[in-house]
Amino acid sequence: MFACNLYPSTPAFLAEVEAEVREQVARLHHHACLALWCGDNELIGALSWFEESRRDRDRYLVSYDRLNRTIETALRETDPQANWWPSSPSAGPLDFRDAWHQDGSGDMHMWSVWHEGRDFEHYRSVRPRFCSEFGFQSYPSMTVIRRFADPADWNIASPVLEAHQKNAGGNARIAETMFRYFRWPAAFGDFVWLSQLQQGLAIKTAVEAWRALKPHCQGTLYWQLNDTWPCCSWSSLDHGGGWKILHHMARRFFSPVHVMAVPGADGLALLAVNDGRGAVEIRVTARALRLDGSARAIAAATATVGTTAAERLLLLDPAGIAGDELLAFAWDASDGTTGEDIWSPRPWKAWELPDPGLAVETAQEGDGRHVLSVAARHAMAFFVTAEADIPGRWDRAAIHLHPGRPARFVFNPADPAARPAFTLRDLWSATIRGQT
Repeated sequence: MFACNLYPSTPAFLAEVEAEVREQVARLHHHACLALWCGDNELIGALSWFEESRRDRDRYLVSYDRLNRTIETALRETDPQANWWPSSPSAGPLDFRDAWHQDGSGDMHMWSVWHEGRDFEHYRSVRPRFCSEFGFQSYPSMTVIRRFADPADWNIASPVLEAHQKNAGGNARIAETMFRYFRWPAAFGDFVWLSQLQQGLAIKTAVEAWRALKPHCQGTLYWQLNDTWPCCSWSSLDHGGGWKILHHMARRFFSPVHVMAVPGADGLALLAVNDGRGAVEIRVTARALRLDGSARAIAAATATVGTTAAERLLLLDPAGIAGDELLAFAWDASDGTTGEDIWSPRPWKAWELPDPGLAVETAQEGDGRHVLSVAARHAMAFFVTAEADIPGRWDRAAIHLHPGRPARFVFNPADPAARPAFTLRDLWSATIRGQT
């Protein structure tokens, strides 16, 4: 509850802090979900943010230390078994360096990609032991936007949309990044969808890069989970609890058993990580994939992956993937886990995507669920997502569809009696169709 500021350390204030910590720890400490108690958020960094503390750092450092010790003492006396960490980010107890860019110990916050406009690959430039805060913004979903904006306001520069963006320069940063990776969408709904897709790809890049460092890196927490107001933000859940694309993607890239493509100086590695309770055997196959859906086998491997470190399954030469090919890889594990993914050697805007010829069949089941069977008839369809014009929850989003391999999208409406209309989006329809 102490965050991003300078706090007093007068006896009266610290007495209030002590009483509040004791009450809240006693109220919450029995919850099984609690792994760590953290004293504050970014208070050490805040010592260098303000003119007053920069001019007299020793005074404010002593004040901070008194506050931090008061919190720790009240916590430990209330719950002697508590796991304690003094601050976030922090290099450790009694280490008062600004740990924002210290990736060798403790936890770090990584905001260079969002606040400095770096590319997604910049996440690979740090090797955190634990990255406890990083993020990228997106727009709220269209079902949320319809609650506060009329169709006449569906423009990123409209006063209504700008009023729902509270981070200075946020809209420009979303648009700038979109220019970097994608062709510009023609319709507002496509822009909203693409903003969520690029948010998901940003966080996926970071999480997979850092999971691949296990055991050096043992965890990540992205900012943020949800919203208290409908707005452009870093959340993966919309205001009201709907899932953005990031939330669907996070279920996949945070899967306990996962395989990821990680580029490096020696080639493109397919690495497996296992955060389960015991070793698993993983079989992976790699293929060179063309846009029409045809593919050729490149390599395959099987390995036993333990729980202590990431395991390299394959090392591929990127030169072995032709200029008109992507890498497609799939895996299955002895614990029943399966998955597949695609790695593009070029930004998505560089591809002349063909019309995949998406076809959909819709059915409604007795419990109110709607099932969409979606197929790509002519070519690959990338990041296929189904949307509804009413609140509800989809079981998946941003799926790659191969010709001849249809996929089911299940929608559970908030109101089972409602009659939704559906929209399909994919990378071709959002960024190519509208340009022709």
